[in-house]
Amino acid sequence: MPELPEVETIRRGLAELLPGKIVCATVVFDSPKSFPNALADVQQFLYGATVTMVRRRAKVLLIDLDSRYSLVVHLKMTGQLVLRNDLQQFGGGHPTDSLVGALPDRSTRVQLSFTDGSQLFFNDQRKFGWMKLIPTDEVMRLPFMQKVGPEPLDPSTTPNDFIMRIRRHPRMKLKPALLDQSVIAGVGNIYADESLWAARLHPEIRVGDVGDQQLRVLFTELRQILQLSISQGGSTDKNYVDAEGRKGNYLQFAHVFRREGQPCHRHPDVLIIKTKVGGRGTHTCPVCQPAPMDEI
Repeated sequence: MPELPEVETIRRGLAELLPGKIVCATVVFDSPKSFPNALADVQQFLYGATVTMVRRRAKVLLIDLDSRYSLVVHLKMTGQLVLRNDLQQFGGGHPTDSLVGALPDRSTRVQLSFTDGSQLFFNDQRKFGWMKLIPTDEVMRLPFMQKVGPEPLDPSTTPNDFIMRIRRHPRMKLKPALLDQSVIAGVGNIYADESLWAARLHPEIRVGDVGDQQLRVLFTELRQILQLSISQGGSTDKNYVDAEGRKGNYLQFAHVFRREGQPCHRHPDVLIIKTKVGGRGTHTCPVCQPAPMDEI
């Protein structure tokens, strides 16, 4: 599953190229679930519509049209978006040869064509992703959008907002609470581990046992780590590359994620360990992040 920085790097790349393009045709390849839209809606609200903006909410991309409809795109685990014309190729997503090979190919589920000759391919090996055509003013009323928490990088989102929302789960362990999309949007395994290490908090501490100041530090560290990852084009985790098809560089700067058995950057004589918390692989430093007493 992509995390916020990976989706944001794709959004930024497509936002430079898609606006102003006019949709003229679609092809759906053997996967109706990838494009579950009524033909009448496609003909009326997609064909002839001009792309006005590319946005992101949590881990979902929103391609707004001047027809007052939006294509809501969820890449899920193996999705790709590849935009091509005679001069350029831009793409992001699961780093297979589809990013650079001839398209459409076996993984192509949807092909959008524009009047300028460019094409946007939605590739998805596992067929979990989708593109839904929805009235723009209804997008934020979708059940997912109603439940998802605030954007961590939105300047209007404050540490107090984060504290208030995570405090709703006092008995939950800290890492699962941080991964809960209703608490804060877009955080996944990589950035949960990294921010907990930065804040010197063990992932199994109960939310109710963490002070407000510790939670404030955690939110601040999370925001800084997400900003760093976006500046580096996302992580080099297997499934996501940036909008020009280049792998991200964030894991070169990671302190714990995928560093099990390697020295902690704060304590060179202590090795990073990997355990499971809430069913997710979790990386910690035993000294930086002492386990809570009830977990020892």
